Amino acid sequence: MDSSQNISLYPFNPPAGVTKRFSRFVMSFAATDQPSDQPLVLCVEDDSDLAYLLQFILDREGFAVQQAADGQIARRWIEAASAPPALILLDVMLPHADGYELLDLIRARPDWAQVPVIMLTARSRERDVVRALDAGASEYIVKPFKPDELRSRIKRLVKKTK
Repeated sequence: MDSSQNISLYPFNPPAGVTKRFSRFVMSFAATDQPSDQPLVLCVEDDSDLAYLLQFILDREGFAVQQAADGQIARRWIEAASAPPALILLDVMLPHADGYELLDLIRARPDWAQVPVIMLTARSRERDVVRALDAGASEYIVKPFKPDELRSRIKRLVKKTK
């Protein structure tokens, strides 16, 4: 599947309230030139405000982004994709299929076995963290997260897989 062929995207006009809420964060970034050969990140997040913020962070770091708003859309995209993304940001609590199911699907594909997966979730119990890491997640970040920390982890993981 071509990364430009989107199964479902959020309408990336800022959701109501996002401009005010993240204006300081947004202003902290300088515009960057985006390379024509951008690595792709699959971002599976059902909260549109958070998806918008993640899109913004990834855009500024030079990534192309494929958004999936629920587990079913993500599953279809994963199954149809001809090549793996450079990184996956994956929520745990999703409609239709949870992040653990999607992580199992990702790790079952031999060509996706080494794709870094960052679980980004509100679940902070130790057993949730252990379950995700044992299933093959590369990182587990609890919401609310610090945007600069997330950016750093993304860059580190993508650099390791190059």
